Amino acid sequence: MTAVPDHIERMIRVDQAGEFGATRIYAGQLAVMGDRGPHSAEIAGMAEQEAGHRAKFDALMAERGVRPTVLQPFWDRAGFALGAVTALIGPEAAMACTAAIETEIDDHYSKQLDRLHETGEDPELAGMIEQFRDDEREHRDAALAAGAERAPAYPLLSGLIRLGCRAAIRISERV
Repeated sequence: MTAVPDHIERMIRVDQAGEFGATRIYAGQLAVMGDRGPHSAEIAGMAEQEAGHRAKFDALMAERGVRPTVLQPFWDRAGFALGAVTALIGPEAAMACTAAIETEIDDHYSKQLDRLHETGEDPELAGMIEQFRDDEREHRDAALAAGAERAPAYPLLSGLIRLGCRAAIRISERV
């Protein structure tokens, strides 16, 4: 196995952590909403797609010998809690959570793609990120169409979630 450059390891690590976190957020939302809540079917579909993204990053990590973030147990609980709390606030808040996170992930993945395209390195990773970014954009757009902006205190809720997402990205890249 050839050595993976540090910046590529960080990309894979943080992206796997993000996809893992997304599966936990949706699990928390579905635990509260059940399968009959507004948007439950849509959330379950997004969760399934995120699980597929995670599986691909898990396989890439194993293939390349990239360690996961040591914070995975924390992201497990924090993601589930965020999903459950936003679902308890209401269906629009659950959608606001998705819209906020996917906005940050779109930006994050776009920056990674810019770097990979500039250097021409790792076309396999670039292809995965591009595909997943497109899926995340669809999730964001679906959440907005489902009433995310009608959530109570939407600007505050969205801003806090986006801030937390940016912090999680920075931390998971390195730890």
